[in-house]
Amino acid sequence: MNNKELYASNPLTGVKLEQVVIELVDQYGWEILHAYLQLNCLKTNPSIESTVKFLKKTVWAQEKVENFYLYRLKNLPKPDDVQYELPPRDRIVPEGQVPGTPCELSFTDAKRIQEKKAAKDRARTRKQRATPQNPWGN
Repeated sequence: MNNKELYASNPLTGVKLEQVVIELVDQYGWEILHAYLQLNCLKTNPSIESTVKFLKKTVWAQEKVENFYLYRLKNLPKPDDVQYELPPRDRIVPEGQVPGTPCELSFTDAKRIQEKKAAKDRARTRKQRATPQNPWGN
């Protein structure tokens, strides 16, 4: 099996970043995208052109949007750890996994996810501050 066949099942193959943004905005709208992704380009005077320009300059944001596209809009199952380390466009989607219907998203779910991420970040920061003399990181 050659590389073209391996990557052909990835919904991002052959799709431009602009098309990804258009599909996401058409399905969910700017407000819900900002609630989930927390990118200012989706909140302050959003437009397709300005968002694509920002995403092309900012690799981490582009990967965040492409992950959202794959696992929320295309509703693919989460990848294994090896595939998750790769950029979204380089991931191999196993044979037989096809895109499903888009996930139903809500502002309350977005808020819950953001709170969960914030709690993980606080725990991670506390753990980094911990020393043998101060194991609680206070």
